[in-house]
Amino acid sequence: MTDGLPMTSKRKRIAQIGPILTAAIFMLCLRQVAPVASPAQERYVVVGGALTEIAYALGRQEAIVGVDATSLFPPQALKDKRNVGYFRNLSAEGVLSLHPTRILAVEGAGPPATIEALSASGASVQRVADPPTPEGVEQKILAVGAAFDAAKVAEALAADVRARFAALEARRQSIATPRRALFVLAVQNGRLLCGGGGTAADSMLRLAGAINVAGFDGYKAMTEEALVAAAPEAIVGMAREGSAVAEAIKAAPAVARTPAAERGAIFEMDSLY
Repeated sequence: MTDGLPMTSKRKRIAQIGPILTAAIFMLCLRQVAPVASPAQERYVVVGGALTEIAYALGRQEAIVGVDATSLFPPQALKDKRNVGYFRNLSAEGVLSLHPTRILAVEGAGPPATIEALSASGASVQRVADPPTPEGVEQKILAVGAAFDAAKVAEALAADVRARFAALEARRQSIATPRRALFVLAVQNGRLLCGGGGTAADSMLRLAGAINVAGFDGYKAMTEEALVAAAPEAIVGMAREGSAVAEAIKAAPAVARTPAAERGAIFEMDSLY
């Protein structure tokens, strides 16, 4: 005992602070070796599939050194760039190993401790809001354009997307009887985890001119009784690589008693939609 603590307690304290110390030294070293970048030398890590898609649409992919696991489109993004992991479970060390000068992260990226560590590293960290609305899509395009110094190109892309949403609105106006629809995020033990109000899934269904019959807010599991009572005419599942989502939905006992099953209207779509 040299400071009033038994040796075993000291070892525990060292074990606890060891990882923190290692990370701090790692970031300090990166600060010391990272050069001050000119616009042409910027190194971007983009976190969020929609942000990656926008960056590629703006023609700024050459400046990107890393993307997250949800960057599924365009397909070459995950082939050509380093994968830094799932956007909600990032590792500061993994991101910083790419020596980024700028990190563009969609709202919801994390965990919070990782975002704090990235902000403290010296790299510029920009969070981009992700409201699931046509206006939100336009705002994301302009935000990415500003981050990549491509404002004019982004304004043109935003105008094109705005026109497409206007055309979609015109088509919705022609729908006499909207379909009753349900979005399924996952199937757990035969029960459907569905998207209710205030979710991106709800926005997707409404933009398509459908009525979301979930009857609740957020993502929740529906009971068999609630599913049958909701009587969806169409069910949309989120496609996952290596997983037969539509088949899993059809196998849920209560689904067979819905109009969607009778009509054969059970679909799966890419999650980036």
